[in-house]
Amino acid sequence: MTERTVTAKRVSVAQLASSLRDAITRFNRRVRQTRPVGDLTVTQLSALTSLQLAGALSPRELADVERVQPPTMTKIVAKLEERGLVQRTPHPTDGRQVILAATEAGRAILAQHERARDEWLGPRLAALTPEERDTLRRAAEILQKVARA
Repeated sequence: MTERTVTAKRVSVAQLASSLRDAITRFNRRVRQTRPVGDLTVTQLSALTSLQLAGALSPRELADVERVQPPTMTKIVAKLEERGLVQRTPHPTDGRQVILAATEAGRAILAQHERARDEWLGPRLAALTPEERDTLRRAAEILQKVARA
């Protein structure tokens, strides 16, 4: 057994959870700091991202995805609509509802944010060894799996 294997076995699930949670929180905070100043709030950006990923959602579905109350989502969507980043269209089967989708301008803002994050992260990843990058690639797959569970 290698020293790394022995060390890995000594770490309890609770210790791993704490360490991983702290690392992800700090990493996420640092990535969020790359967003353009004076731009969208984190909650607005998150809602817009959810619409981009889902294609289109009802306001209730978006509130559920974002884990906020519908009145909160109403305010978020209103701000995004004011900026022309989200559009409403009639629901195809229920005339009482609407469907929300990111506009071309909304998608452009998301692409700008993505570029800013990549510009920060790219050089840091390039500075790692190939083995470290492979470890992160595998960790990303595992984190995706955990997030979907």
